[in-house]
Amino acid sequence: MTDIPADAEARRAIAPVIAYPNDSLPRCDLDLYRTARAGAQKVDEVLVAPRDAGCFRVKAGQFFRISSVEGAQVGDLNLWNANDLSERFYSGKTRALHGTHLTVGERMWSAFPYLRPMATIIDDTLGWYGIDPYGGSVHDVIGTRCDPYTHTLLTGGQYHHCCHSNLTRALADATGMSLTEAEPHVHDVLNVFMCTGFTRDTGQYFMKASPVRPGDYLEFFAEIDLLGALSACPGGDCSAEHSSDSTACYPLLVEVFAAKPGALSSWAIPQVNGYDRSHGR
Repeated sequence: MTDIPADAEARRAIAPVIAYPNDSLPRCDLDLYRTARAGAQKVDEVLVAPRDAGCFRVKAGQFFRISSVEGAQVGDLNLWNANDLSERFYSGKTRALHGTHLTVGERMWSAFPYLRPMATIIDDTLGWYGIDPYGGSVHDVIGTRCDPYTHTLLTGGQYHHCCHSNLTRALADATGMSLTEAEPHVHDVLNVFMCTGFTRDTGQYFMKASPVRPGDYLEFFAEIDLLGALSACPGGDCSAEHSSDSTACYPLLVEVFAAKPGALSSWAIPQVNGYDRSHGR
């Protein structure tokens, strides 16, 4: 232990400053999106089996909804630009811009050098949950994804239905890539429906039983052409563990909706980030 300085309490008492004030972010027109969504027609759906993953495609200007359909179940969501897999969801920057958990009006941002909105959340039936007494909330961008490497590190075992592996298989199947080619494209996720936070005493990532119930959903507007992959986590509602063949797990439903022609006439696909990429040279 190092010695506690005399001014320790004064140092701790310094007020925090928001690192990335987001008042100047491009604003989304939720009224426009919701009006367009009201007249949209369903054009596709994918039912993701428990302990597995599935891919889906959404055109720019369409909507997609992730729903709980049979029981409490969390899902791990990856997004890519459907035309360029190097542009993918950047959970860390999304967390820095919006916070640890996402809800209506907040966006999933893409990786450098693109850094633009990929999808905007327009509806969330768990928006009522807020932040609970433990500091937990839903739809997090802090917990990466369960994976076989960490599982082996912690338990010494081999497990092949972690979300990382599920997403790898789904992407390989959707694109024709081998598993070896697909795996590097799998990235940190939006943990849909998952209830998580950090412990106050040790700062450790925690999970608790998700409040999601059949009929709950999270709905998005696609800002660019998207290829998505969703894993129905082997942890089920993640109330106890997240890599298990014994936990109750349920499917998740992805539905895609297309707006009527002209419903989004005032909307445009976001441009890639304007930084000139000179990096001081």
